[in-house]
Amino acid sequence: MCRRVVVLRVEVCARARERRGLALAEAGVPATTYRGNRVRRSSDKETGMIVAGIDVGSKNTKIVALRDGEVAVRVTVSSGFDQEESARVGLEKAAAELDIGFDDFAFVAATGVGRKAIAFAGHLLTEVAADARGAAALDPEARTVIDVGADEARAIRVDEGGKVLDFAVNEKCAAGAGAFVEAMSRALEVSLKEFGEISLESTESIPMNAQCTVFAESEVVSLIHSNTAPKDIARAVHDAMAGRVSAMVRRAGVQGAVVIGGGVAHNVGFVQALKDTLGVAELRVLPQPEYLGALGAALAAADKAGDKAGEGARVAGEA
Repeated sequence: MCRRVVVLRVEVCARARERRGLALAEAGVPATTYRGNRVRRSSDKETGMIVAGIDVGSKNTKIVALRDGEVAVRVTVSSGFDQEESARVGLEKAAAELDIGFDDFAFVAATGVGRKAIAFAGHLLTEVAADARGAAALDPEARTVIDVGADEARAIRVDEGGKVLDFAVNEKCAAGAGAFVEAMSRALEVSLKEFGEISLESTESIPMNAQCTVFAESEVVSLIHSNTAPKDIARAVHDAMAGRVSAMVRRAGVQGAVVIGGGVAHNVGFVQALKDTLGVAELRVLPQPEYLGALGAALAAADKAGDKAGEGARVAGEA
């Protein structure tokens, strides 16, 4: 009986290693850079102080690695059902690109909705704390920080040192987050990029119910059947979403330079609608906005690792 148990355990471990190998291959990690749970070094050269921040979102997991306080690698993988395994795969991919071993990161910190699932992270921080830290590094003038992701949006008011003064979160309905725009673009059968761009061509303002994605999608279908121009529908969607997000931002308070991060910051139509709804002169889109939380986590990891260079990381505009 004992022998059978041992054999079964060996088979289970082998299958687990095989699944991880397939996942790493799909993520683009060369097979020669990993073996089992350990990523091997391909050289013995000096690597410097390397830390990583992981942002575990509901849709994607983003990773930022810093080498001596500067951004060295950015990685995105699908979060999937097993968030810790997805984070591990992403970190192994980052390790391979850095030519180091998985265990060679000086420190790993995690944030995001799934941060508690990352058992190998040495430090966990809230999304609010991570966003504030990342925004302060990317734009020291930022005083109002907006982050709009797939399923959640948040607004944070910070002081000149990046300390959180107040914040507000919209997590009750996707109508105030990226999933809402994705659903509407599917209804129009256009790409997200095109959906944002065509809305800028519209000169019509059409009111839309943004309280629920399901109801809003029904409205979009009705507008399509009434031969409303796609550009006008796209603008209506962005205006409705901007209305919800701007109400949240005002709860936190609007002051000073206003910046936006999160994947939805790539949507030019939404950014313009939010700028108009807030009535601000400028809405700054942060560099690589989808990595805002991961960057904040990486900077926190640098602090934990004793890397003082993390405080003044030169991150803006890097590839």
